[in-house]
Amino acid sequence: MSTSSTAAQIEKALIQGKWDSSTSDVPNALIDVAKQVVDGDFRAVLTSSFARALFNPSTTDFDRSLGEIFDFSKDIDEDPITGELYRLFVAVACLHAYVQANWTGPDLNVTPLEVIPLEAPESVTEQALDAKAISELAYGGEPAYHLAKYPAFLRFSQLILDVPFTHLQTPVWWKLRATLLHQRTLDDPVAFTPDYEGALDSLETLYSDDHNLLGRLYLERGLLQHLFDQNRNALEYFVKAARATGMEYELSGALGKRTKFQVDEKSQLVLLAESHLEDDEEYNVKEEGEQASQFDDTASVSTAAEPKMPETLALNDDTLLEQTEFTSSRPTDTNTSRLSHIDPSKQPALHPLDQSILLSLCLNVKNTMPAHGLTNEQMAPYVARVITHPRNWSVHTMALLLRARLESQRTRTVERSAFQLQALVDQMPTADSTLRERLVYFHSILLPSKWEMERELALRYMSLGVIKSALEIFERLEMWEDVVQCYVSLSQAGKGLAIVRDLLEGRKEEAESVLARGKDAYAHRRATRDVAREAKLWCLLGDLEPEKAPERYQKAWTVSKESSGRAMRSLGGYYFAHNQYAEAVDCLKRAVKLNPLMPRPWFILGCACMRLEDWEGAANAFSRCVAIDEEDGESWSNLASMYLRMDEGAVKKAQNVDGDDTGAETETEDDDDKIAVAAVPFSNKLRAYRALKQGLKFGYENWRMWYNYMVVSMDVGELSEACRALGRVVEETVEKVGASAVDEDVLERLVDAVTRAPLDIEEAKKEGGDQYDVNSPNEGHGLYRNVLDLFERILLPRVSTPRVFKAYGRLMKWQNKWEDALKAYLDAYRSSDAATMERGEQDVAKWREAVSEVEDVVGVLQNFGPRVDGFGKYKWKPQARSIVRAFMARTKDSFEDEPEWDRLVELQEELKKAEEE
Repeated sequence: MSTSSTAAQIEKALIQGKWDSSTSDVPNALIDVAKQVVDGDFRAVLTSSFARALFNPSTTDFDRSLGEIFDFSKDIDEDPITGELYRLFVAVACLHAYVQANWTGPDLNVTPLEVIPLEAPESVTEQALDAKAISELAYGGEPAYHLAKYPAFLRFSQLILDVPFTHLQTPVWWKLRATLLHQRTLDDPVAFTPDYEGALDSLETLYSDDHNLLGRLYLERGLLQHLFDQNRNALEYFVKAARATGMEYELSGALGKRTKFQVDEKSQLVLLAESHLEDDEEYNVKEEGEQASQFDDTASVSTAAEPKMPETLALNDDTLLEQTEFTSSRPTDTNTSRLSHIDPSKQPALHPLDQSILLSLCLNVKNTMPAHGLTNEQMAPYVARVITHPRNWSVHTMALLLRARLESQRTRTVERSAFQLQALVDQMPTADSTLRERLVYFHSILLPSKWEMERELALRYMSLGVIKSALEIFERLEMWEDVVQCYVSLSQAGKGLAIVRDLLEGRKEEAESVLARGKDAYAHRRATRDVAREAKLWCLLGDLEPEKAPERYQKAWTVSKESSGRAMRSLGGYYFAHNQYAEAVDCLKRAVKLNPLMPRPWFILGCACMRLEDWEGAANAFSRCVAIDEEDGESWSNLASMYLRMDEGAVKKAQNVDGDDTGAETETEDDDDKIAVAAVPFSNKLRAYRALKQGLKFGYENWRMWYNYMVVSMDVGELSEACRALGRVVEETVEKVGASAVDEDVLERLVDAVTRAPLDIEEAKKEGGDQYDVNSPNEGHGLYRNVLDLFERILLPRVSTPRVFKAYGRLMKWQNKWEDALKAYLDAYRSSDAATMERGEQDVAKWREAVSEVEDVVGVLQNFGPRVDGFGKYKWKPQARSIVRAFMARTKDSFEDEPEWDRLVELQEELKKAEEE
């Protein structure tokens, strides 16, 4: 077998974490080393001769960075492919050693210092190496977790993978995996665009025929997007992963019971799923609590070969069942379901990779939905489908963790949630399963690190009110922000403040300081702590001392050597809250330069620019917001407002800045600040229309956005959308503001747009010419349906004002529906001042308007009355006389001497004569 073909098989085995049987039988020194990597024998790999050659320091000056101390680009074999494979082996071994130490366990049997072949200077200790690595791992102003074990292994892996590989295909994939681990080592992920996206795209093409590898690649790329809160992109990758593996899945309903005393079967949400990947696992499939053979007739391997899975705690509730008991053998919607053949109570076991995909889809549901019970109900079937068939240690751990998170919201399950989380934390250092078993699907899930798992347990204790237990964990983990929060919950905020001050002033030492105490040669090079972490403490101190916040945030900025994005975000937010907008803009520009993929600083920057009437700067900021988070409805709304305040040239300039047209308060238009669009260029109005239309997909209940959308739609000629927007404004606001919810001017313009066209369609076509579209939704017959629905479904059931009734009457008149038109005009009169004016009214102007209303309604009766079947000349005339007579009787005492009174007398006489004819 040639070296190149061997390399391809080795690369595939490293990625999958398992060996192809045909590869294992080939006698080859490279394969022997690769098997050591796959089996988790990292000590053997990292202390081998080629590893020592790679780690041979190029300098004895350990004050330099790790990248300068070690030259990982050196040739370590005459054959270039073999040399690159050895480098890849070392990089993967370092990466997985770091994973073993901080994620999967069991305890690691090699340290970074042991892999350096030469005797290091006396000052180079394990702590010095870790401190240097932690400092170099800080990114975007975010510190790396300082108590992570052996961070030098992660840094070594990064440096090796940064060296160009010209003969191998998968080092870029390992760079993706290293990036995921690096981001999860930071206190908070820092979003960025990797420079190897194109290379990953090439891998998708290379492995297009390998369903397992392609599914893994899509899944891991989706996890990175999920980590950066790019939820739409993440979902696309997760769906691609499911398609690549061939897994079929769908949420459905099936009759079942959830409680022990439930009599009637209810429809329960269930996830039906079926794998199509070739299952080459080395152990039997077993349903939780039962033998695998009951559900998987293909199982043939002895259960003795099964690895021990994480402990699944029983619920032991007196009411709830351990899991939903489905009493139906078929889902309820069998007509359209592709998986209708699956019995919900006996679903086939899924491939562990497909299980990982389902758990990722579950995470996506949480990220894209609000935190309420419905979200938990949607997530639970995904988790239950995976827990039913334990297949892999890491995947099952992740499923149990997700179930514990879901159960923390319910009183009957919160106890198991806490105990299960504790059990998962306790299992990490144990050797109940092989390291290879723990690593094989590790990169396909977002399993938390040991410190994150413990932090989650402490947060669970806090939610249960067990504050002191949570405090003990946080102090041991040296997570000082959480420590401060615990003291605040205990009404001892002063102690939290004192801890932060003691840390900054050296009166309180962290574990790293204690370990390094007495090592003089190391101490002179080491700051109190790495600058990123010290800057974070200064920011925390600023949060705790609002009166000195600007000084503290500025100190953090200085300490970090102008690399702390948090310092500038906090300072910018402080200035914005205190109406110092120019200073806020300056700080926030620095913050977004450091972390350009964080949407919140861009949003506050846009708001600050708005306050300074820097429309161009605001438009650029809001454009960046929607480019990062397409579902940010407020940013879309504000972007539209900017378009309506800028001239066309400024809009184009703002768009060219980023190439996208698409503690601060939300910046929206209020009641007295509706957008004015009369003098705005049409092109800007069109851009604003598109922005608002996009924003309303994610701000459906925001009536201000709907109002602005209505106004802009009218101006760009999208009258059907204006009609829809008017309806939404009324639906959202009528209960609060009543009839003023209706923009009657817009309503009348909509009716005008309908009634301008001839009623007869043929006549309308003839009058409009060849270009006339009778079905156009923005005029005439095409608009009529929308306007009619607006009246009948939304306006008339809720609003009773004269102008609304008159507008409806005009619409009915256009349709020659005389009876409906007459009724509408009469309703308009009954709701007018003329019909409701009481005796003793003294407002002459109001009375004169009422006189005109009386004359108008009489005119309507005279014109429409004779055309209404059953409403002939002997019926409308008495009604008209009655209206005039009643109005005169109520207002005679106050207004009989007014000149308009004579008009009423003449009108009454005219009606009397007409009735006598």
